[in-house]
Order: sequence, then structure tokens, then C-alpha cells
Amino acid sequence: MQIELFIRYFHFIGILGVFSSLVYENITVKTSLRRNEVDLLAKVDAFYGLSTLVILVTGFTMWFWIGKPAEFYGSNWIFYLKISLFTLVGIASIYPTIFFIKQRKGDLLEEVQVPRIVRILIKTEIILIVFIPLCAVLMAVGIGK
Repeated sequence: MQIELFIRYFHFIGILGVFSSLVYENITVKTSLRRNEVDLLAKVDAFYGLSTLVILVTGFTMWFWIGKPAEFYGSNWIFYLKISLFTLVGIASIYPTIFFIKQRKGDLLEEVQVPRIVRILIKTEIILIVFIPLCAVLMAVGIGK
């Protein structure tokens, strides 16, 4: 029982980490940033990646070993929608991550032009991620079986 609480708690902390990272990125990213700001965004994005890893590890642990049987999730189409949304968020995060990593090196006060697609992808990630907890709530009350 205690391990289940620990796993669920860290799953929740991972979710908060991902969402807060995305909100910070969305607020901070502008059309032009200094390299020191890009470096900070790269660090925030690394925290985002770590939080995503926490979600994956704890999520798979809950799916296969803790809580409801795996069939509960495997037979629910909303679960697959939830996993698909999570995957889309991950795919949308690839380009901004690569951009932040590549652009953080150099003179810290030099201006870097941020491509519009980076800002669009961050906003898209936030929009998609909002629906993941809805899927979880729907599954918890038995919808989608």
C-alpha cells in the first residue's frame, strides 16, 4: 500500500513538473531572446524531460504492477487516447528542445531569433496536455470501457 501511494504521488509530481515547465516556457519565450535566457530555457526544458521520465516510469508501474489490473487500462479506448495525447506532446516538444540546446552556446548577451514554430509548438503542447487529466478522470469513473 505504501509503495502504491509513493508511485501515485510521484506520478502526480511529474505531471506538475511537466505542466509548470511548459507554462514557464510559454511565458518566457519571445520572438527574440538573449543566449542566457535560452540557456535558462534549456535547463527548464531538461526539467521537463526529467518530469516526463518520472511520468513514464510511474505510469508504466501503475499500469502493469500497481492498482487496477492491466486489462482495466488495456480495454479502455480513453486510455489509448490519453497515451496518444501524451505521445503527441512528446513529439511536439522535440523541435523546441533541439532549438534550446543548439542556441544556448555563445555570447550570453547575444540576441537569438526564436522561430515562430517553437512558440506554436509550446502552445500546442499546453493545449494537448490539458486534456490528459480529463482522460484520466473519465477512465477513473468507468467511461470508455
